[in-house]
Amino acid sequence: MAYQVELLAKLSDVHNVFHVSQFKKCLRVHEEQLPLEEMDIKNDLTYEESLAKTPEIAERITRSKTIRMCKVQWKHHSEEEATWEREDELKADYP
Repeated sequence: MAYQVELLAKLSDVHNVFHVSQFKKCLRVHEEQLPLEEMDIKNDLTYEESLAKTPEIAERITRSKTIRMCKVQWKHHSEEEATWEREDELKADYP
């Protein structure tokens, strides 16, 4: 069994027929969903991430050097979804 869904014009490149086995129960609260109008979705269905804040910084010590790591909260993501990134890579990507 398959369903054909109606998609926004922005998502016209996405195939609109889905088999029932591909559906999963949605656990998100509707108020927490991000409106698509706020996101700049490209033609290849990707979007550019941007930094919201870096609430924590830590150092990892290896045998020969010390690596500074930053906990990054990304824009449009919750605090639980924050990731640890290398400080030097962040400075290169986000001057």
